[in-house]
Amino acid sequence: MSRDALDARLAAATRNPQLMRAALALHRDRLAEAEPLLRACLRSDPFDVAAIRLMAELAARLGRLDDAETLLRRTLELAPGFGAARINLATVLLRRNRPTEALEMLDSLDLAHDEDNPNLRAALHGRLGDFTEAAALYAATLARFPDTPKVWLSYGHVLKTIGRFDEAVAAYRRALALAPAFGEAWWSLANLKTLRFADEDREAMEVALARGGLAAEDRFHLEFALARALEDAGEHAAAFARYAAANAHRRALVRYDAADTTRRAARMAECFDAAYWAAHDGGCPAPDPIFIVGLPRAGSTLIEQILASHSQVEAITELPDIPELWGRLGDDRFNQARGLDAAARGAIGAEYLRRIAPQRRTDRPFFIDKLPNNWLYIGFIKAILPRAKIIDARRHPLSAGIANFRQHFARGQHFTYDLADLGHYYRDYVALTAHFDAVLPGAVHRVSYERMVEDSEREIRALLGALALPFEPGCLAFHATERPVRTPSSEQVRSPIYREGTANWQPYAAWLGPLRAALGDLDQS
Repeated sequence: MSRDALDARLAAATRNPQLMRAALALHRDRLAEAEPLLRACLRSDPFDVAAIRLMAELAARLGRLDDAETLLRRTLELAPGFGAARINLATVLLRRNRPTEALEMLDSLDLAHDEDNPNLRAALHGRLGDFTEAAALYAATLARFPDTPKVWLSYGHVLKTIGRFDEAVAAYRRALALAPAFGEAWWSLANLKTLRFADEDREAMEVALARGGLAAEDRFHLEFALARALEDAGEHAAAFARYAAANAHRRALVRYDAADTTRRAARMAECFDAAYWAAHDGGCPAPDPIFIVGLPRAGSTLIEQILASHSQVEAITELPDIPELWGRLGDDRFNQARGLDAAARGAIGAEYLRRIAPQRRTDRPFFIDKLPNNWLYIGFIKAILPRAKIIDARRHPLSAGIANFRQHFARGQHFTYDLADLGHYYRDYVALTAHFDAVLPGAVHRVSYERMVEDSEREIRALLGALALPFEPGCLAFHATERPVRTPSSEQVRSPIYREGTANWQPYAAWLGPLRAALGDLDQS
């Protein structure tokens, strides 16, 4: 499709009332309303590139990234010069952890389109670990467009990651000066963990929350941030009430079924049972990966920082590739997994290594994939990468539970917004890891957060021994290691061991009934 033809198509789209209603529904996040309107448009004209692009956006919002990518590639087949579709596809590729492909997609954009999306190119460099380049891109964008709160927010995130703490705070506060009710900027300040809000900050958050017409996303971010301010002031009853409200508002916006997680964990145990391991060996022989699994906020970033202080280990980030590779086995994935021969399993393991290769920045022989949710895929990991090491970051269930309830996650941790869901999730995680302790003894090395606090050197030596790594004194001085840290613990791991975390649940003990009930005999209080 020529540029003139594309322009004519897009101009016609603005005169299509059905398509405009669909676009408005998407803008208002009314996805169920948008879908039938878009399907009707495409029945009328299957080559309507504007409708195809909007259908791809809908698919991406619903988490159907395969469908979104397919639709966007179809759009670009029909209209290679459709810059908005190219940007959408780059965004989808970023979400699918294919940042190199996404950057290539942007390279063919004309400058006008690139300037309309200042965050995306910098975000891609950040995903690839080029944080200095990402910071420079954000700074250059802000020099041209200084009144863009979302860019200031993204700039603050990169500055935090590379340890420029004071500059990160200044960037977040600049975003708030431009948009005082910008909930994510307030939460980003709270999420620094080492910052304490002043009285005027609390007042500003309360004023923002009292405003009419506050967007749902701003509301729950503000509630999480205000709860943190109240907690720091020792007002735990008021803090818990705010945390409960924030989680309830967030829970209403996500789809999560605790029973589904229980079923999936049980199916994983059935799939990768003792008979499976007796009949299967082989796979990709690479020893490179070290997986850190468990619950979020259970000490995984601390373990990562300790290991990244070793001369043979590179820390990357939380990678989504293992769940994606598992998902590619299809609807019958459990039977498919049992039927894979050694060559097929080896090919999947090799593909995992190829996918993450662009993110490796050193020639160190081992690297860390720190996605905590990979506990569900321990069997799959050992099937495709039998020499991979797996570390289970374990924390007291009430301590881990309240740590997650007090934390807002940008995406992917939907079980954290309800105390009962948290308890059920913890039970499933403990049950599945216990299964692998039984059928694959020694395959998973467990690190106790509480033991790490009590006797760091003993726990660190045991960890290195489990990984067959020689002891290095730098691992004891992990807080002195300079490296980018992308998780909520980024400032905490730049300090000596964080002892306060072992008692974090006790001020909230009176309100943890649903968590305790769901934990049952795992309640260790």
